[in-house]
Amino acid sequence: MSWLILFIAGLFEIAWAIGLAYSDGLSKPLPTAGTAIALVISMVLLAKAVQDLPIGTAYAVWTGIGAVGTATLGIFLFDEPATSARIFFISVIVVGIVGLNLVSGGH
Repeated sequence: MSWLILFIAGLFEIAWAIGLAYSDGLSKPLPTAGTAIALVISMVLLAKAVQDLPIGTAYAVWTGIGAVGTATLGIFLFDEPATSARIFFISVIVVGIVGLNLVSGGH
């Protein structure tokens, strides 16, 4: 259950990171509020997950989910470059996330 909570926390990390772009430097009230809410939810869920998971592993997975999701959405939403190298390194992060799950007894 902790891994599921951590995954959802990672999704909310993506939401607040993308929300930063839409908030225009936190100057637009509605996107700023959404960003703040997503940030709080993400942190609360991360805190819940680390009650059962090692902090180093949980934090690495949480930031990895956020990085992969944000970089991927950046390509689709903000026309950021989708170079072969960028996609390769995003894939390396995914492999790291899966590897941490496998070696952390998360099943």
